[in-house]
Amino acid sequence: MASGSRDAMVLAVARSPFGRFSGALQHVPAPALAARTIDTLMERSRIDPERVDALYAGVGMISAAVLTPARQGLLQSRLPQRTPSLTVDRACCSGMTAIGLAWKDIALGQADVVVCGGFESLSQTPFLWPRQRGARPGPVEVKDPLQLRADFIDKAIAAYTGEEAVRAGIDRKQQDAWAVQSHHRYFSAQEAGYFDFERFAWPAEAGQKALEGDENPRRDTSVERLAQLKTVYGSPTITPGNAPGLNDGAAFLLLASRDAARELGIQPLARVCDYIQIADGPTSGAYTPGLAIARLLERRNGGTDDLSLIEINEAFAATPLVSTLLLADRDTKKADSLRERTNPHGGAVALGHPLGASGARLAMTLINGLRRKGGGLGVAAICGGFGQGDGLLLEVA
Repeated sequence: MASGSRDAMVLAVARSPFGRFSGALQHVPAPALAARTIDTLMERSRIDPERVDALYAGVGMISAAVLTPARQGLLQSRLPQRTPSLTVDRACCSGMTAIGLAWKDIALGQADVVVCGGFESLSQTPFLWPRQRGARPGPVEVKDPLQLRADFIDKAIAAYTGEEAVRAGIDRKQQDAWAVQSHHRYFSAQEAGYFDFERFAWPAEAGQKALEGDENPRRDTSVERLAQLKTVYGSPTITPGNAPGLNDGAAFLLLASRDAARELGIQPLARVCDYIQIADGPTSGAYTPGLAIARLLERRNGGTDDLSLIEINEAFAATPLVSTLLLADRDTKKADSLRERTNPHGGAVALGHPLGASGARLAMTLINGLRRKGGGLGVAAICGGFGQGDGLLLEVA
C-alpha cells in the first residue's frame, strides 16, 4: 500500500490490567478507569496533552457511567477540558469503532492527533428498574443487563452463539480445547514479559487493591475440568469455562497523522491501513469477525496468506473457531493453519473481556506481536451485540 502524509500512525498504547468481576477494580468508577489509562498513554507518548484534537471512547454497557462517559473520563484526565470527546456505543465493537473514527478523521484532515479506545466497569453496571410512576400496585420486574439478551430475540447471546457454532460443525469439545489453549498461550506470553508493552500496573490507593497483572487467567484450567461445567442460558455448548468472564478495564491508543508523527519526532509503532464495520443477522456474532476480515482482504485484493498474525476477540471460544472456518471456506486443514496464527498469545477467554476496551486491546496485542516478529501485516476483528462486527488492518514496518 502506498504511504501518505494523512496515514494514521499508532504512536503509543496503554491498557490497564483487566480485573475480574467484583475483583480488584470493582470499586473504581468506569470514567476513573479511563482517565488513568489515558494519562498513562500520554506519559508513554511524551506528547503535550494540548496537541490532542479529540477523544473517542467506546463503552459497551453504558449504564455503568450513564451520562457521556467519555466526557467524564476526559475531565478526570490530563487532557484539556476543551478537547472534544465522543462516547461510542457499538457493544463489544465500541473500542475498535473508536479507532476507526480516529482513522477517518486523520485521513480526512479533520484531526492530527487523537486518543481512541474504550473502557468498561461491568462490576459497577447497575440493575435496571423500569420507571412505573402512576402504575397501580403490583409486581415490579428488575432486569440485569449483564444477562446480555434482547426481548426481540428472547435468547441470551450465549444461547444463540452456541447454536450458530453447532450449525457450523464446531462442537463443545472443540470450544473447550480452544479455551484451555487460550489460557496456556496467555501464560507462555506472560512469562516472556509479552504484556509489558501494553499493560501498566494499577496502583493501590484509597483502600483499593493494587493489580499488577490480569486477574482473569487460570493456570489450573484443563479440558477435563471444563468438561464438568454445565452450559448457561440454555446454550448447547457455552459454559463459564469456554467464555470470558465479566471484566473491568480500559485500553487506549494514540493515533497521529504521518506528518504529525514526524513533527513530534516520534517513531510510529504501526500504521492503520484500513478499517471496516459490518452487520448481519441478529444472531450472527460467531462469524461476523470472519466476514469483516474477508471484506478487508477483498478491498486490498489480498488473501489470508498475506497476514502474519490474526487477532479475533474471544467473545466465546466459538467465535474464532467459527470465524476462521468461514475465512477458510470451510476447509478444515486451512482453518487449522489460520488458527495457528490466531490469538497466539491468548485471548479474551483467558485475559478477560471488558466490553468497551476489548477492541482497542486487540489492536495493541496485534501490534505487539507484529513488532516481535520483525514486522508484517496483521488483522484484528471483533463481534458486537446482535450481529455487528468490526475489522482493523494494521502494518508494522
